[in-house]
Amino acid sequence: MRSIVITGTSTGIGHASAKVLLGHGFRVFGSVRKQADAERLQAEFGANFIPLVFDVTDEAAVLAAAGEVRTALNGETLAGLVNNAGIAVSGPLLDLSVGDFRRQMDVNVIGPVIATKAFAPLLGADPSLKGPRGRIVMISSVSGTNGNPLISPYSTSKHAVEGLSESLRREFMLFGIDVVVIAPGAVKTPIWDKAEEIDISAYRASPFLPALERLRAFMLKLADSGFPAEKIGELVHDALTLPRPRVRYEISPEPFRMLMMRVLPKRLLDRAIAKQLGLLPKVGG
Repeated sequence: MRSIVITGTSTGIGHASAKVLLGHGFRVFGSVRKQADAERLQAEFGANFIPLVFDVTDEAAVLAAAGEVRTALNGETLAGLVNNAGIAVSGPLLDLSVGDFRRQMDVNVIGPVIATKAFAPLLGADPSLKGPRGRIVMISSVSGTNGNPLISPYSTSKHAVEGLSESLRREFMLFGIDVVVIAPGAVKTPIWDKAEEIDISAYRASPFLPALERLRAFMLKLADSGFPAEKIGELVHDALTLPRPRVRYEISPEPFRMLMMRVLPKRLLDRAIAKQLGLLPKVGG
C-alpha cells in the first residue's frame, strides 16, 4: 500500500483529498493542529488514515512527524506530499499590520518549505529508501497568477508558491521527484468563513470599507457556486498517479472570467476590477 502525506486535513481541500485518496487505496498521513481533529478524522476515515499533529510553521514538530512517517514506511519511499495547509488573510495593505502579512507568508509559504524539507528525503531524495520516487503537489490558487485587491497577502503568498514550485520542479529532477501545482478557483471550503480572515469590523473607519463589503459579498457568492472540494481531491489523485501529469492544473467554475484575466490588457483589467469594487477615485476628489 502506497502512502501519502497531506498537510491541513481537518477541513476543505485537505479533508476531501484524504477522502479521495483513501478511496483509491492509499494510506494517508494527514496533518491537523488539534488532537480533537486527529481523533475525529481517525474515527471518520478508519485505520488507513494516520493523523499527524503539528502546525506547518513549527519546524521541530514537522521534522518529528516526518520521523514517525519514516518509521511507518519501514524502508520504503513515500508516494506523495500534498502541501495544502493554508490560510487567507484579507484587508487593505494600509490597514493591515506587518504581523498579519508575516503570518500569511509563514503559513502559506514557509509552511510548504518546512514540510518539503522534512518529507523530501522520504520521497526519494534519500537513496537508502526503496521504491518509486514520490511526487509533491502544491495547492496554489488562481490568485497565484492574478493579484486581486484587498487580498494582497493571500495573492502574494500564492504567487510565491508558484515560483517555489517551478524552482523545485527543476531542482528535484536530480532525485526524480516531480512537483505539480494545482490552482483552484472558487471551492466550497470554510477558508473564507473564518472570522479572523473575513471579519471587516476592524475597518469601519477605513476608506476601503465599501470595497471590502463588496469583496466579502463577492467571495461568499463564489463560495456558494464553487466546486465541491472532492473535485479538487480527484485532481490531486491524478497529479500523484498519472504517468505524465501536467506541471500545473488550473480549475475554476468561472473559466470565462479566468480567460479575461489572462488576455485583457492590464490597465483595462485594473479599471474593470476597480469599478466592480468601487475603487476608482472620485471625480474632483
